[in-house]
Parts: sequence; C-alpha cells; structure tokens
Amino acid sequence: MPKSPKTPLSRDRVLEVAVAIADADGLAALSMRTVARRLGVEAMSLYHHVKNKDDLLDSMVDVVFGEMHLPEVGGDWADQMRERSRSGRAVLKRHRWAVGLMDSRRNPGPANLRHHDAVLGCLREAGFSVSLTGNAFALLDAHLYGFLVQELALPFEGEADLADLGEDLFGDLPEGELRYLQEFAVERALQPGYDFGEEFDIGLDLILDGLAHRLAGDAAPR
Repeated sequence: MPKSPKTPLSRDRVLEVAVAIADADGLAALSMRTVARRLGVEAMSLYHHVKNKDDLLDSMVDVVFGEMHLPEVGGDWADQMRERSRSGRAVLKRHRWAVGLMDSRRNPGPANLRHHDAVLGCLREAGFSVSLTGNAFALLDAHLYGFLVQELALPFEGEADLADLGEDLFGDLPEGELRYLQEFAVERALQPGYDFGEEFDIGLDLILDGLAHRLAGDAAPR
C-alpha cells in the first residue's frame, strides 16, 4: 500500500515530482502511477489536481517556461533576446526532456503564453514589423532548440572523449581523404580547450547582428 504523503498533496507538488522524475529518468519513465508512487498516494488522487497526462505535460512545460528569462518589453531588444536564449539553454540543459515539447502543446499554460507575449512585445516595441517579428522569433527559437538537440546528442563529453573520437575517425584514414573535415578537426575541434557549447553564443551574436541589420534596413527611408 502507498505510504501516506508527508506533505499535503497539491498541483504544485504533483508538478514538482513529475518534473523531477522526467529530469532524472526521461519522459519514458513518467506516468501517473510513477508520480503517485513517488508521492506515496494512489494514482486516482492525482486526478484531483491534474486532469490527465496531457494536462500534466502541459503544466510541466509551463514550469520550464517559467524558469526562463522573461524579456522586458521596452528594454534593449538585443540584450533581452540574448538573455532569453542564454537562460533558455541553461534551463533546457536541466530539463532535457522538454526540448522537443516547448512549442508542441495545444493547451499552453500561463507562463508559456506570457513568455511568448513578452518576446513578441519586446521585438514589436523595438520597431520590428509584424512580419520581421515572426522571422526573428522563428530564427531565435530554431537556434535555441536546434542547438540543444545537437548539443545533448553529441557522442562525447570533454576533450579526452573528443580526442578519442578523432582518433577513431581519422586514425586509419588515407592521406588526403576528407581533407576539409580533417582540417576542421585538427585546427579547431581537437585543439586544447575547445568547447562545442561556446558555439552557442557565437551563433547567437551572428543572428542578432543579422536581425539588427535587417531592422535598420526596414527603418531606412525609401
């Protein structure tokens, strides 16, 4: 029999435990039963606080959005977008299960909606047209989520693993084969101190510079 809960059951407590399970073991380990077992209650008790698993997932995604930087409407748009992307990366590295869910929910929660409204408002108040705002939002999201998908899937951790991978890839390769890939590996990726994660800020700066250039072009007299 499940043990009596040590703290009163609430929606926030259910979400806290569900997020902890997903953080530790992934979404495959998440079910109403596993959440209930962790809380020491019967599974049916959860339905007083969440409607079903979809409601649980919607709310878990909302928790993640709530941890991200909320852009300040009227603030410097580039600084706000940079902070939003950096905080988003940090949050999603804590909650890896959420990367593919962030914009997939049909019933987004209040933090999710507030976040999207703030991003749009920050860009619009900075002078972005509605069309360019959509372009910017899509590009920033593609960079944030796409980078995380790639970063979290890399088959190495740290310089030692990367060096071993390089040796496996190029150790027996005939001279002159794949020369551009070898050049990049030797002169960049296999250099001491290389950290793939540093590419995030570099790419983000390129995007923000490009958006600033497009914004200035749109504002210039015709």
